[in-house]
Amino acid sequence: MKSSLVKMMKVNVIGAGLAGCEAAWQLALAGIEVTLWEMKPKKYSPAHKYKGFAELVCSNSLKADRIDSAAGMLKEEMRMLGSLTMECAELSKVSAGGALAVDRTKFSDLVTERIRSNKLITVVEEEVTELPDGYVIIATGPLTSEGLADTIGKMCGEYLYFHDAAAPIVTYESLDKEKVFFASRYGKGEADYINCPMNKEEYESFYNALVEAQSAELHSFDKEHFQKDGFKVYEGCMPIEVLAKRGADTMRFGPLKPVGLIDPRTDKRPYAVVQLRAENSEGSMYNLVGFQTNLKFGEQKRVFSMIPGLENADFVRYGVMHRNTFINSPKLLDERFCMRSNGKIYFAGQITGVEGYIESAASGIFAGLSLARKLGGKNAVTLPKTTMLGSLCAYVSDETVEKFQPMGCNMGILPELPNRIKDKKLKYQTLAERGLSDLRELITNF
Repeated sequence: MKSSLVKMMKVNVIGAGLAGCEAAWQLALAGIEVTLWEMKPKKYSPAHKYKGFAELVCSNSLKADRIDSAAGMLKEEMRMLGSLTMECAELSKVSAGGALAVDRTKFSDLVTERIRSNKLITVVEEEVTELPDGYVIIATGPLTSEGLADTIGKMCGEYLYFHDAAAPIVTYESLDKEKVFFASRYGKGEADYINCPMNKEEYESFYNALVEAQSAELHSFDKEHFQKDGFKVYEGCMPIEVLAKRGADTMRFGPLKPVGLIDPRTDKRPYAVVQLRAENSEGSMYNLVGFQTNLKFGEQKRVFSMIPGLENADFVRYGVMHRNTFINSPKLLDERFCMRSNGKIYFAGQITGVEGYIESAASGIFAGLSLARKLGGKNAVTLPKTTMLGSLCAYVSDETVEKFQPMGCNMGILPELPNRIKDKKLKYQTLAERGLSDLRELITNF
């Protein structure tokens, strides 16, 4: 029997995408009444076309299903936590080799039917522009409507962004330490940057490859936002390939400037320098400073691997340039997706900076589960960082992150194993087994 406290509680969930549906589902499983707000079919975002919930816009793939992959590991964690997404995906899957892909319409219809038939969930088809009173989970995705975005902006201040101009991120472990060095310009402060020095020949080869590389096709709803030089330019967000096309030396006076840096191997200033900055407090991931880009992912791998020290780099995230609405979660949220400044407001989905279908759904699961525990008078739960979802939660709530970029699941965000395993497949399998074991143990103590 549910406690009288839980029976009295009602929660508003805004947005019936993957994250919102998962959050509402978790709350309902805990016996909590939910009002789920969805502006479709009265109003559609530029990307959405179908009337159903949990609409998959860009692809019908939920990525690899192997346990020894980041996506496969995360999906197994979601199943263990009672995921609605995984249940409906299994019933609507189509053949896709080693990936989990679904019939989009059937998948959406299944999620919609599950949500609408749940007696504890009331669906209201209206656009929300002001937050309702009481407990709220905001799960409105990367194309949040203008009215609600204004409200969120007033609440979050400077920590609300309306575009995603992100640089690639690589693992520290994969760098060639013989070719790079730690230093800050002019030796000021701590040696916080990893520097990849280039001689003239290396720079010219890199420059020629960069300006000839192929860019990704923009979605129609992005094109209006990115016009000048292929993009509507935001301060500090110029794509590196666009900057390069303005002149052979433009990058050397911009993000690749070598001034104030001395290569300890030569005791001379390099011709150009690519700098890498720590992405997390553990220093296991680094982003390429100033390398916002719209190149195709394969082109990024090919061209950026020409940078000295990055020849064998493991890219845990490629650069992107597209329209997006997301908050600077490390400054605003705790590990349970709750606002630090307001314990009644939670966020879930891509608006938090988790990137991808399953990542969004997983964040909705944990936001809903966390709020349900709070309303039920239970102790708060922090997921182990050894789990994929736990590492994503830790990443979006890491207060030491200064230049926050959205992140999808990847093995690079997991804590290292105590003993190094060189074989990548075996390493990933061991990481997954460790994380899933830790989650099983946590669940038994819920």
